Amino acid sequence: MPKVNVYNMLGEQVGEMELSDNVFGVDVNHDAIHLVVKSHLANRRQGTQSAKTRAEVSGGGRKPWRQKGTGRARQGSIRAPQWTGGGIVFAPKPRDYSLKVPKKVKRLAMKSALTSKVLSNEIIVLDELKLAEPKTKEMVNILTNIKASKKALIVMDEKDVNIIKSARNIPDVETTLVNTLNVYDILKYDSFIITKDAVKKVEEVFA
Repeated sequence: MPKVNVYNMLGEQVGEMELSDNVFGVDVNHDAIHLVVKSHLANRRQGTQSAKTRAEVSGGGRKPWRQKGTGRARQGSIRAPQWTGGGIVFAPKPRDYSLKVPKKVKRLAMKSALTSKVLSNEIIVLDELKLAEPKTKEMVNILTNIKASKKALIVMDEKDVNIIKSARNIPDVETTLVNTLNVYDILKYDSFIITKDAVKKVEEVFA
């Protein structure tokens, strides 16, 4: 079982924690991670872009000038793509970009992402993370104490408004819950900060 140090909010080591091999000690499957991240980004696309083709723009029913004898290039419609106000060639239309990924692949990708954080020593486990009131300055001090990277993801086992409000004004710092955790966010941030209770919950969900 992989072991990690447990720190308090002052950055002091207060113990060690054994992580589940089934979640934090699997063989990293890069193909599964790639597929899930690709799906996540694709599913975020609205797919509402639209432009008119030459069949949809108004006007252009009459031939601008006769076919021959004018010295100009032949034209069939003023709504052809080369004309100002003409239709768009291969115009984009609303479409669904979403990609479906099997549940087993999603679970494998999540375990692989969590394992990669352990292998790269980018996981920071806290014994607890609580603030009496929302204070951005206190959250900055905590991140400094635990030597977190500038890009940090804070994972909580349950919603804490004080933590969320304290972190939301810090650039490149994001908070999330165990049940909303995703592979893309895990890989996006350099420091993966998680409480002991959240670790147990992750192991319960994904083991």
